Amino acid sequence: MTGGNESCTAGPTSMSYLTCLTYILEEWTGVEDIGDYLSYAFYILWLLFPLVVVFVLPGVIIILFYVSILWLHIYKRKNEIKEAYSHDVWIGANEMLATLWDGHGRIWHGYELHGVENIPQGPALVVFYHGATPVDYIYFSARLHIMKKRRCRVVADHFVFRLPGFRILLEVLGVIHGPKEACVRTLEKGHLLAIAPGGVREALFSDETYTILWSGRKGFAQVAIDAKVPIIPMFTQNVREGFRTLGGIKILRSLYERIRLPVVPLYGGFPVKLRTFIGEPIPYEPNITAEELAAKTKAAVQALIEKHQKIPGNIFRALMERFQTQKKED
Repeated sequence: MTGGNESCTAGPTSMSYLTCLTYILEEWTGVEDIGDYLSYAFYILWLLFPLVVVFVLPGVIIILFYVSILWLHIYKRKNEIKEAYSHDVWIGANEMLATLWDGHGRIWHGYELHGVENIPQGPALVVFYHGATPVDYIYFSARLHIMKKRRCRVVADHFVFRLPGFRILLEVLGVIHGPKEACVRTLEKGHLLAIAPGGVREALFSDETYTILWSGRKGFAQVAIDAKVPIIPMFTQNVREGFRTLGGIKILRSLYERIRLPVVPLYGGFPVKLRTFIGEPIPYEPNITAEELAAKTKAAVQALIEKHQKIPGNIFRALMERFQTQKKED
């Protein structure tokens, strides 16, 4: 190695560092023209790098989920913290999780929350458009907890409760599966409850056109009527540009409809600008039907999309919005 390195600098003209490294590798391995192999390897790496990035970045969110779960298990073992918060064991844990996720939203997406004054002091049903991942809801929930010291429960699909290790996280965050009676009880206790009527289908198969896919669902509207609470429409700008799915592949759509599991791959994790907009409440009306209230809510969410989202969505434009100095008006 030393002899090879000396030969690199010998003579009237010194080799470049890369040329010298290539020479040393040829001497060490005995392979001639190794520079050509390295050039080809670097070319393949450069060619595949964007593909690797868009499928690896979503893993960061998964890591954050399991960091949160690990923290909760550690927290649960701390008896002195339980004694300090004897009236609610998980107060400190909720503070920590809110800080963790709000910090990620601020740094990675420049996350903003607008219209929080539209959330009433009492119970309400928050209805939102479902992006490819629910990360925007997590940022909203964390920011709301920090700003108003309020927790928002959320309804999730049944498959979420089957994810390994997620039970403690779902318990602390107040995630419920339903049914309708459980949702009504949650609201009657004075809590905020959030639901995305489009669910997994909207997450996987909507796209940069931000089409609302609710399939005529009206159960959420009946919940609001039974609990006698207002509905709060909500939408996050650029949520489809942060993460996207391969939902346009027909065979994947057919597979999902057969097994009802999220088998569609997603990609992204891009640091696009995310802004959550909370619309004006749709007040409780005793004489309205579930069909009418569902249609009214869908129109309100659609209005937020049309007002705050440029369609079709564009990843590059959403990235550039991170550098805008003037906030978009509510």
